[in-house]
Amino acid sequence: MGFERLGWLLALTATAAPAAAATIHLCGDSTMAKGGGGSGIPTEGWGEYLKYSFGSDYTINNAAIGGRSARSFTREGRFNEVADVVESGDWVVIEFGHNDGGSLSNDNGRTDCPGDGDQTCETTYNGVKETVLTYPAYYKNAAKLFLDKGAKVLLNSPTPNNVCESGTCVDDESRFDLYAADAAAQLASPDVFHVPHKQYAVQAMQNLGAETVNENYPKDHTHTGPYMADVMAGTFVLGLKCGTSALGQAVKNSTDSLTSTFYGQCIAQNSSVPI
Repeated sequence: MGFERLGWLLALTATAAPAAAATIHLCGDSTMAKGGGGSGIPTEGWGEYLKYSFGSDYTINNAAIGGRSARSFTREGRFNEVADVVESGDWVVIEFGHNDGGSLSNDNGRTDCPGDGDQTCETTYNGVKETVLTYPAYYKNAAKLFLDKGAKVLLNSPTPNNVCESGTCVDDESRFDLYAADAAAQLASPDVFHVPHKQYAVQAMQNLGAETVNENYPKDHTHTGPYMADVMAGTFVLGLKCGTSALGQAVKNSTDSLTSTFYGQCIAQNSSVPI
């Protein structure tokens, strides 16, 4: 075989080689993390079920860890750890809120500074002085970190606590839902999107009914059993499918296959929010 033909075959082989799978990196708390709420009664985070909605073109890096807020995830360097392995073309999903409330007067290291913008608070945590930012500021700073690496970013509202705990499934809204949407809008980037995860989760829970939902919160009103973790993953996927991102288009589930079930319909959003 001549050198020219061998070179042509090698070039053809290189051209035909499959592209490396993009990675979806997950940054969040126990509601997303592997193992959910930790020891004791088994729970699971919804991030563990996301892989079933994507083909071989995507892999999942579930970097969520229990007990964290947007603030503590930042302070501990966990966003930076994810950024160190992010490659151009990857996606990063950021979802906090369950641990971000509270008061700085008795600082637990997780509470964010109250406010919807650039407000700051001064505190001392574990003997170290710290300038605490607001929830949307932490979201935006993390997003910029990943955008600089060539990734695309999804800024989610948090999943709800069990809205059916009383025996009647109610609505649930918190300031963090608005903050997450505002952060995505304020970044004004074509590579940043918002998934109103809580709205889709509440809709599915109301459609499932109190008996089913309550049976699948085995530990407390925050941490899901495997079935509800899978449901929470599905509600995130529906939020993606109802949006405009390329990641939503890559989901294997069809929109009809989701909206024809208890997940419910696409939910209209404010036109200023990039979904």
